[in-house]
Amino acid sequence: MDLLLLSNSRTHGHGYLEHVRDEITEFLAGATELAFVPYALRDHDGYTATVADALRPLGVTVTGVHTAADPGAAIDAAPAVFVGGGNSFRLLKTLQHTGLVEAIGSRVRSGALRYMGASAGTNMACPTLRTTNDMPITEPASFAALGLVPFQINPHYVDPDPSSTHMGETREQRITEFLEDNDVPVLGIREGGLLRVRDRSARLGGVKGARLFTRDAEPREFVPGDDVSFLLSGTPRFDAPA
Repeated sequence: MDLLLLSNSRTHGHGYLEHVRDEITEFLAGATELAFVPYALRDHDGYTATVADALRPLGVTVTGVHTAADPGAAIDAAPAVFVGGGNSFRLLKTLQHTGLVEAIGSRVRSGALRYMGASAGTNMACPTLRTTNDMPITEPASFAALGLVPFQINPHYVDPDPSSTHMGETREQRITEFLEDNDVPVLGIREGGLLRVRDRSARLGGVKGARLFTRDAEPREFVPGDDVSFLLSGTPRFDAPA
């Protein structure tokens, strides 16, 4: 498998995807066509145009799968796919409805399709969407996602701020709640961070690190460049079926 999983597609002071242009260039490795999945936002055409504008300087032609009579056929014809961010519940429901959970998952696992995700698109690479930050604005058939990696990711991870007067739960507390009911590692990737997976190798990249949360253990800190391939050998254990 060949995965580029971004915590975010926009970073302060940079244009859309501009902060990861080098990583995208390496990931595409000469491929000049990219299928884009815009289902996490309502405006599919506008979203696709934004991605096309961002990748045009790299010599990449972007086609939104929503324009195809058969989105699955569009995936079958593409060397790489980018699943964009937005609302994870809306995204997963549409992937299920269009049959793209199976179409994307099978081709990525076979090595025939390179997968890039950002935010909600990164959530889709996990076994489920249970560690998304999004509101359930719509209801998918199940929480089961693509399952390209055997652990969960929390994009846009924000560290607890000891000086904050906000009394709501921190991201760390939310993830701890998840681990009370699910024995599955959660990698919280900060803004500007990413995970690169190639075959059985996984390495953090970008400019920000990540925290790894596991049941009954203190969080572990990782920095860009760290090898986290050990996460690929686990078996997720959800206490309730996805």
